[in-house]
Amino acid sequence: MLSDFINPILHDTLFVKYGLIGLFFNGMFSSFVPIPTEVTVSALLLGGVNSWHVFLVLTIGSIIGGYIAYYIGYNGRLLRKLRKPPQKYEQKSMSIMTKYGWATIVFFSPWIPILGDVVSIVAGTKRYDIVKYTIAMTTGKTVKAAAIVFLSFHFSNWLVNILH
Repeated sequence: MLSDFINPILHDTLFVKYGLIGLFFNGMFSSFVPIPTEVTVSALLLGGVNSWHVFLVLTIGSIIGGYIAYYIGYNGRLLRKLRKPPQKYEQKSMSIMTKYGWATIVFFSPWIPILGDVVSIVAGTKRYDIVKYTIAMTTGKTVKAAAIVFLSFHFSNWLVNILH
């Protein structure tokens, strides 16, 4: 019964079909479009892909996606062509960033659904210092990738033990 639920995830998910390349694009797009990477990571680990490879690919894709999101915000014309973040999310991002500090929020933004996707775009729109952005964003994305891979690895092992 549980395997009936897991098999479609392992074999039919778009990003999983393309392995580490799919994970790279999943990580990259998830920085500015709310696409969860957890399913892809778990499925790849269950499929036997090396956890260090998964971690490196997810981290690199997420960091590149963070820069793309920053650039989308930085280049206002491009933002208008793609999508403007909903006003309520943009205002909420600005008020939280002002209250707690930009670096702190950029670091924690990968953990916040939807709002976190907007933070990098807003940082680019407000022309936040790229060096501070780089330090906070890369650290946040790396810590999140490590947590996702670690938890997915242990979840996958637990799941395999249950199924056998």
